Amino acid sequence: MKQKLKYFTQSFFLLSIFSSFIYSQTNLNKAVVEYSFRNNSKLAENVSLKMFYDDGFVSYKMEGRISKEKESQFLDLENKQTLQLLKIGDNEKYIFRKSFSEYEEGTITNETENILGYNCKKAIFKIKSNTIEVWYTDELKIKGTPTISIAPGLGLVLKVIRNNDYETFASKIDFRELSTDEKKYNLENAREVDNKTYLRKLIDSRFKTIPIFEHQKINFGDTIVNPKLDQANLTYRFSKGTVLLKKLLLPKLNNGDIVFAEVSQWSNGDAYDRVGSLFIIPNETDTTFLDALKFGINRIPIYKDINGNEFQGVISTKNYEPPLELMRFFTPFGVRKFNDYTQIEGYNWADSIIYRREITDLLPNEGKEIWVGIFIGNYDKGGHVASVNFKIYPSFVPSEKTENVWIKSIFNTVNIMEMSDQNYGTMFHNDSLKVSVNIPVGLENMKLKFTSTGHGGWENGDEFNKKLNEIFIDDKLIYSFIPWRDDCGTFRLSNPSSGNFENGLSSSDLSRSNWCPGTVTVPVEIDLSNLSAGKHTFKIAIPIGEKEGGSFSSWNVSGVLIGKYKN
Repeated sequence: MKQKLKYFTQSFFLLSIFSSFIYSQTNLNKAVVEYSFRNNSKLAENVSLKMFYDDGFVSYKMEGRISKEKESQFLDLENKQTLQLLKIGDNEKYIFRKSFSEYEEGTITNETENILGYNCKKAIFKIKSNTIEVWYTDELKIKGTPTISIAPGLGLVLKVIRNNDYETFASKIDFRELSTDEKKYNLENAREVDNKTYLRKLIDSRFKTIPIFEHQKINFGDTIVNPKLDQANLTYRFSKGTVLLKKLLLPKLNNGDIVFAEVSQWSNGDAYDRVGSLFIIPNETDTTFLDALKFGINRIPIYKDINGNEFQGVISTKNYEPPLELMRFFTPFGVRKFNDYTQIEGYNWADSIIYRREITDLLPNEGKEIWVGIFIGNYDKGGHVASVNFKIYPSFVPSEKTENVWIKSIFNTVNIMEMSDQNYGTMFHNDSLKVSVNIPVGLENMKLKFTSTGHGGWENGDEFNKKLNEIFIDDKLIYSFIPWRDDCGTFRLSNPSSGNFENGLSSSDLSRSNWCPGTVTVPVEIDLSNLSAGKHTFKIAIPIGEKEGGSFSSWNVSGVLIGKYKN
């Protein structure tokens, strides 16, 4: 009897200790929950998320992943709100608060699961066409979620599965006091903003913007007084106001960085669709296109076709490279300026046009000074207004390495100095555009980026007729295609001053030779990985249409060779 009583007393003592331990764990107001990740059943190694619970206030820290994010997120369970804090540099701090009631509500199911020893219920959320399955427990005093936008006030979320493939799951719960570093956050002196302002600030903080031109007029016929030449970060105007130019320092680009050029534009008086070109002036040769802008079009080399016609600065030579085209675009018919002039029921005209293209492979990546220019052809005193930015997005995988690249502009027939008598690209009459190029030793992944658009705005002009473009290297055909756009009608609401024909079509609807009013022309990339080092002759052949009276066709073609030096 005494032996049984002794056993009962010991068991009761141990049970009491265990019960006290469980009670202290489940009622402690401080804890660290560690989450791991699986994608398509594959565990993400050496990466975890820590959620710190401190008396009803939750903060987070990602472990094992280098993050450039300037944002911190929090749950304020007492006030039932999420907080997002953005810190930019030393002087900018923004905070956005959102009530739990503003988040999507889930549907609680009858399914349950035991996770880390706790009974969990399952809820299903439908968020932005995603199915989110959430397992949460009410058995603990602590609450929280690994993602503040999903079930922020439901309980302690221990598992989240998105679309049956991406899983976040709790791997450990540590009930303990938090260290000073784990509670290191400061919400003071943050400017409170609404959601849309916060999102804009957050997104813009993730990449670097290099402003080049801001709301600059590109027109014809102004009296131009430029600053002293060759100064950085000043805007210069050339060719009677139709060309803007600026020298700027391009930062070093690391492997994986992505660069976009962005041009925003609207009419300031010109009602027509016009050729636009964003370009860099190569400066590694004795003569550059800058010489033509500063001193006159005859300062650059002359190219002669078989008929004896002369074209200024259109091909590379030993001592010259033509402008390197980053992006070609075509202004729409009178956007903004003529919106009120042409009012049609149900037609909500665009306010302006934004043209964006990735230009990563066209930029020198070692960090250097470059001249950047923009041209919009027009003969109007009001002309156009444009802004230009480069936007540099850091690599998804941080890297301090830079690839050694070779970039060479070999031809460009866009007559950027049209208003200073640079000739149109008409050299294709019974002839081809030819240029010889020396390819350095040690290159790989060679390619030609080729942009082509046809012009001649009447019934038989090349603008409205399909023409085969052929590219030869050393007289061997290596690529051919018909540059053509049949989707121009998509952009009708960008073209308020476009005329309407008796059959109901607008001029801006018509299919064209690789361009539509209000769009960017997409280059083709031609694989030249088998091209050997040494001298090669490139030839561009286009069956250009014949003249009719004062009307003629022309072709704007540009070509850039790109390669990487072998490691």
